[in-house]
Amino acid sequence: MVKPFQIIPYPFDSQLELTLLQQQRDFLSWPIVYFLQDKKEAYVGETTDMVTRMKAHLKTARKQQLHSVSVIRSELFNKSATLDIESNLIRYIAADGQFDLQNGNLGISNHKFYQQKEVYWELFRDIWTELRKMGIARHSLEHIDNSDLFKYSPYKSLSREQTNGLKTILRCLLDDRARVSLIHGGAGTGKSILAIFLFKLLKTDLQDFNKADFDESDEELFQLVEDVRQKYGDLEMALVIPMQSFRKTISKVFKNIKGLSPKMVIGPAEVAKKKYDLLIVDEGHRLRQWKNLAAYYGTFRKVSQQLGLDELTCSELDWVQLQSDKSIIFYDEFQSVKPSDADKQCFLDLQALESTRIERLRSQFRVKGGAHYMEFVHQLFSDNTTLLPQPFDSVHYDFQLFDDLDAMVKQIKRKNDSEGLCRMVAGFAWKWVSKKDKSLHDIVIGDTELRWNSAEVDWVNSANAIHEVGCIHTTQGYDLNYTGLIIGPELDYDFQNQCFVVYKDRYHDRNGKNSISDPAVLKNYILNIYRTILFRGIQGSYIYACNDNLRAYLAQYIKAHQVLGQEPNIEMLITDGPSAQSIPYYDLSVAAGSFSDVQQHGKTRYVEVAGAYDPERYFACTVVGESMNKIIPNGSICIFERYQGGSRNGLICLVESSNFNDRDFGANYTIKEYSSKKTISEEGWGHQEITLLPKSTDASYQPIVLRDEELLDLKVIGVFKKVL
Repeated sequence: MVKPFQIIPYPFDSQLELTLLQQQRDFLSWPIVYFLQDKKEAYVGETTDMVTRMKAHLKTARKQQLHSVSVIRSELFNKSATLDIESNLIRYIAADGQFDLQNGNLGISNHKFYQQKEVYWELFRDIWTELRKMGIARHSLEHIDNSDLFKYSPYKSLSREQTNGLKTILRCLLDDRARVSLIHGGAGTGKSILAIFLFKLLKTDLQDFNKADFDESDEELFQLVEDVRQKYGDLEMALVIPMQSFRKTISKVFKNIKGLSPKMVIGPAEVAKKKYDLLIVDEGHRLRQWKNLAAYYGTFRKVSQQLGLDELTCSELDWVQLQSDKSIIFYDEFQSVKPSDADKQCFLDLQALESTRIERLRSQFRVKGGAHYMEFVHQLFSDNTTLLPQPFDSVHYDFQLFDDLDAMVKQIKRKNDSEGLCRMVAGFAWKWVSKKDKSLHDIVIGDTELRWNSAEVDWVNSANAIHEVGCIHTTQGYDLNYTGLIIGPELDYDFQNQCFVVYKDRYHDRNGKNSISDPAVLKNYILNIYRTILFRGIQGSYIYACNDNLRAYLAQYIKAHQVLGQEPNIEMLITDGPSAQSIPYYDLSVAAGSFSDVQQHGKTRYVEVAGAYDPERYFACTVVGESMNKIIPNGSICIFERYQGGSRNGLICLVESSNFNDRDFGANYTIKEYSSKKTISEEGWGHQEITLLPKSTDASYQPIVLRDEELLDLKVIGVFKKVL
């Protein structure tokens, strides 16, 4: 049995070289990863020359403050493996919050890996589990994945598109004739990540600025960064975020990143306090102008007058330009949602100036439906009948239309139990009566009674959020795993004229409609609101539409949610022969023998599916029982993708073994969430353990744990894709 990785701690002192020469002879010229630390700070690195690298660190003043080093070694390591593990360790250690990292933006590296990076993921998961046992890491990877500190961490690998945007910004900083970098990008294109990444890059201590952190093939990028650092030194800069809720979230992120401070994240009004070398504006489309400002009127007038501007004609965009030598503005015209947002013409005028540099971000990093889903939503919520979309179907994105609001609320709560960060969101079509009387409900539809968000700032992360409903103002800028969207009675569809209709009297955001006399303008804001909300969900979005006509329009393009007991007779869906839109169906609840026997000697039947599913790649079976009912209701026909190799950790898998006695599925099969880990005995031998986790509301279902010899006939048959 091949020994797995080992993590070996040593004192980080003058005796380290001798210790390594004595104890690590077989790994002195082998790829390893290492973790330097004291109680508060840490540094992650990788090397193929352990002794030379440690000697270099011992000569560095900042590294000398660290007191121990943990060497992570394995006979399985190659250069690609250590590069990937190093990168993941930096990202997750930074977001775990236990240490301040001395690393610069190492995530800027874009090394060419020997194998696909996913190959190393299971190895990294096992290393992380061991680090948690050693007290070096605190939280699970799943917990960190849902944290804002991870999502907005500057330790990211930039895409080629983002790197080009970064170069445009750096050239702008070096060009004395250029004053503005205007970065266009839709929801999920990585605008906030690039803004924070740039901020950390420019604020990284010079002694932590290392050429090795850059892709060796991109000499130009390293030179640009070095030139900017030499030209400006320590820039007087700030990150401007117009929305209070999102600003508070990013302030918390900055608090946990070494070299950054929450004071560096400011609101637009704070730019009047002093001049800046550089202002970076995230969500620039939410900068305000003199319209429908409500309680903000006084502040807007005061700041405008302080800066010598006419409050009736200026905007916060003018404030930024006046108070900074250089500015970087991230902007998306389709996320402008109310009259107080700076007019689109302001940005067009800015774009036309010779002193403005322009870059566009198009790649999709948030929504798993990708660019296809983004384009679909834009076409779906458009009056342009020449751009009507094709019905949406994706194995990667869960997009459903509900005709029962209570069913959607329950589904979102089930998803929140299994995935976390799933929220109900609605259009502003109901008055906020619960704000004054907590006993009242704001949204009442049939027997379903709901309340608006009780927290106005950072509602998404508040304790009671899963039982409440947010709006555009409490969710814009945030990532969710699933979004349950209620489209209110203010929006309808006119089939005769093939256009959307807005009922102004049913729209209750006074600051969102007052002063608007043109119905087309209000319609554009409301359509932008619903588009933007539908771009929040990473894994899926659900819709309930209040108006019948609108629901009928949407039903042409969005798959309907089917309630168990109301769907077509399952036997009618299953046929004896294949068709152009069918995949194999296996009844494992009555199967005897192995899955191979079932395929070769059993009678293969077929089930009709919508969308493009290769019958050689996908199959279906009925899932019986309650052990996975948070995700898969009892009796559901599910689609599985045949397992072809790679990491299974964290995936819901159909597994075969003679060691099973699963009360749901018969003797040889089970469907559970797959988790594996390796342990080391006192003798130094590696042992493997597989845990199959139920996801059930019934606590009596316990994990199935298999070890060593029990794994010999374990076989992963397929990976769960969706409930059919």
